[in-house]
Parts: sequence; C-alpha cells; structure tokens
Amino acid sequence: MADITLISGSTLGGAEYVAEHLAEKLEEAGFTTETLHGPLLEDLSASGIWLVISSTHGAGDIPDNLSPFYETLQEQKPDLSAVRFGAIGIGSREYDTFCGAIDKLEAELKNSGAKQTGETLKINILDHDIPEDPAEEWLGSWINLLK
Repeated sequence: MADITLISGSTLGGAEYVAEHLAEKLEEAGFTTETLHGPLLEDLSASGIWLVISSTHGAGDIPDNLSPFYETLQEQKPDLSAVRFGAIGIGSREYDTFCGAIDKLEAELKNSGAKQTGETLKINILDHDIPEDPAEEWLGSWINLLK
C-alpha cells in the first residue's frame, strides 16, 4: 500500500496534471504514492493518507470522473475514520461557486469520519497559469503536518 493516495477529479486535465506533479514531489521526499484519476470508492483503502485534488465544473459541480466517488460518499457514509486527507481545489474566482467541488468533497469526507490535515488550498487559475506551482509550495507545509 502506498503512503499517500492522490485522488484527482478533472474535466480538462488540470487537476490530473497537479496530482501527477505532486506525486513526483512526494516520491522525491521519500513517500510512496498511488495516483488515481476519478477512482471509485471501492478502489481505495479505508485507511491511510489521501490527497484529493479537484477542479470545479459548471456551477460548483464535481467533475464527471469523480461524481461516482462523491455520490457513494453521500449515499453510503462509509467509515473513513482511519483516513487523513489533504485537499486542493482548482477554479476561477470569476464564478461565485469558486472551488465549490473541493468544498463538497471535503464536507463529505468529514461526514464519513475522515480527518483533514492542513487547510484546503484553493487555486485561482486567474492568478496562476500553472496550478502546479502554488500546489507544490503548499505541499511542502502539508508534508510537515504528516510527521
């Protein structure tokens, strides 16, 4: 089992790129990782450390590839009390639902007993053409919280 499982939800691929970049950085820091783009809940261990990275689609919606995961969290309320997670949202402040998807995912994970480590990073693509940059900066402080 990997030390950290990265879970990405993306419509145009931005969150996937961020997840893959952060997986490389985590491995350079000595962690083992597994990166899953749009996994189903049953694909994941109900323990360990998850890093959830999601863009926001439409009016604050979960990306299509992560909708089944989110819906299962809502409907089944699994016991995730042995999961610690970090969260990164990608969106545009032009919309009043800025990073709405990560807010929804974070809420459902907490409702299932998962414990959040650190603050959620919300990346405004209007300020950051390359979302990997602020994500990498955030990752350094997040790693310190895992120790």
